[in-house]
Amino acid sequence: MSPADSDTDNGQLRVWLRICGRDWLAPVVLLVVCLSLYLPGLFAVPPLDRDEPRFAQASKQMMESGNYVTIHYQDQARNKKPIGIYWMQVGAAKLLGYGETAPIWVFRLPSVFGAVIAVLLSYWAARAFFAEPASFVAALLVALALILNVEARLAKTDAVLLACVVLSQGALARVWMAQQKRAVWSTALLFWVGLGLGTLIKGPIILLVCGLTILFLSIWDKRISWLRGLAPVTGSLLYILIVAPWLVVVHIESDGAFFRDALGGDLWAKVGSGRQSHGAPPLTHFLAMFLIFWPIPSFFLVIFKRIRQKLNLNCYRFLLCWLIPPWIIFELVSTKLPHYTMPMMPALALLVGGLLVQETHKPAGLYVRYTAMFLLVLVPLAIAVGVIVGPVLLDLWPSPPAAVLCGLAVIMAVSAAHKFVRSKPLEAMPSVYASAVLMFVGFWMFAVPALTKVWISPKLVEAVSSIAKCGSTEVASAGFNEPSFVFLQGTQTQLLSAEKAARFLAAGVQGAALSEGTCRVALVEGRQLDRFDAEVLQLGLKTSEAPSVSGININGGKTLLVHIFYVGGATQ
Repeated sequence: MSPADSDTDNGQLRVWLRICGRDWLAPVVLLVVCLSLYLPGLFAVPPLDRDEPRFAQASKQMMESGNYVTIHYQDQARNKKPIGIYWMQVGAAKLLGYGETAPIWVFRLPSVFGAVIAVLLSYWAARAFFAEPASFVAALLVALALILNVEARLAKTDAVLLACVVLSQGALARVWMAQQKRAVWSTALLFWVGLGLGTLIKGPIILLVCGLTILFLSIWDKRISWLRGLAPVTGSLLYILIVAPWLVVVHIESDGAFFRDALGGDLWAKVGSGRQSHGAPPLTHFLAMFLIFWPIPSFFLVIFKRIRQKLNLNCYRFLLCWLIPPWIIFELVSTKLPHYTMPMMPALALLVGGLLVQETHKPAGLYVRYTAMFLLVLVPLAIAVGVIVGPVLLDLWPSPPAAVLCGLAVIMAVSAAHKFVRSKPLEAMPSVYASAVLMFVGFWMFAVPALTKVWISPKLVEAVSSIAKCGSTEVASAGFNEPSFVFLQGTQTQLLSAEKAARFLAAGVQGAALSEGTCRVALVEGRQLDRFDAEVLQLGLKTSEAPSVSGININGGKTLLVHIFYVGGATQ
């Protein structure tokens, strides 16, 4: 029995928890929960600028070029993240038979996989400390977290990184709880494998999280003998064996540029200054946590006072060392993005699961319960308002299914919040799950795809392909440079200035470079049109014009009008 098992209520648990919390059934239930949360909208939402299509495009180019070592976005080296996520995306595309023609949802599958595995591993990690019901509640909270539901739908690194972190931390937890002075081989190997895979996914982030956990546990316990359970010598060799081959090859292939750009350019710039206009003061992550970790903070508030009573237990010491030291580092880093603190989110969920499922506890104060209730309702209410007001502001009709589903999500959240007021937060879990499913289905499956004005890239690709005279096209864009357009239109899409776009069209005519039925197409954003027209006039070029495309750029919110000019085609 785990040290915290004695705290678990075995007599008065709700029926749903007694059934779902059984070791043999819990993983199956969690898998079903994850699929119900993460799959809706996966196939319907177009590429979401900007990071997602950059990752997907780089993976596509690997398959087009046959170069699986260095990473490129068009003709530029993408020396920011290691190779792991690109290999996973390539593997998904090839396994499903799409190859380089894979749609965006195929490149999202590794993130779905990572999110599901992170939830299942959260249950496994919690079992190092707690009995089945508490572990199930902890993993369920991880599955429900708003930030994970976002990252599971994006072709990026963070959901897979979370799975690697939980694998390593779950193994580390078992070594810590065993407190042995000899190697615990099975769990030690899992720790080092997770560490190696996490490094290949997102570089040193996993080293920071696990390393600070180890450091502060050792300081708190005033000894390091327990670290022998990690088999540090053998484990370090295994870690090097996993990570070093690609690092050596990419260093040679890029002539050292990868490390210069990734460490000196990307990582250090984020640490030292607010990269990509995402600078923010300390405590930003703490305040954001009350929204992006929904619904965990509501449950955390009602158990917060009990943490101090448990500091003598090794399990709670471990979770606090996982949660607090890395969090402080991320608060001090200048660049702050919401997903930065996600590797610590399972620690918070495990704290809640361990303390929520207890025989007896003093109810939280009334103001605390009302605050928890407010936070629980806030996110579903904000999304319900957003799916109605957002389209209206864009001169669109709100999606009726989205409005209905998100409205029902608010009702279920209010039902759950009522149980908080009655000091029965555990009874709120089924209603919270129902609220989450309704909210995410309504938002991702109906509301987001219906925002047609922000999905400019798919409309541009459709407009180019519908030019009747053109059997095939060579495309350049001036003023609209979003990665989603490059991903959808193709790697050979050229991103040019207005003048160069005009010369791009002229080159196709003057050199008779176009075969019969082939067009050169230039997309010119409205603010670039005068310069484009002036260059066309100077060149004496005659162009044809297709219907323009209008919309709102999701990055920055600017209204765009993209004109479509072309030369060539079947009749020229």
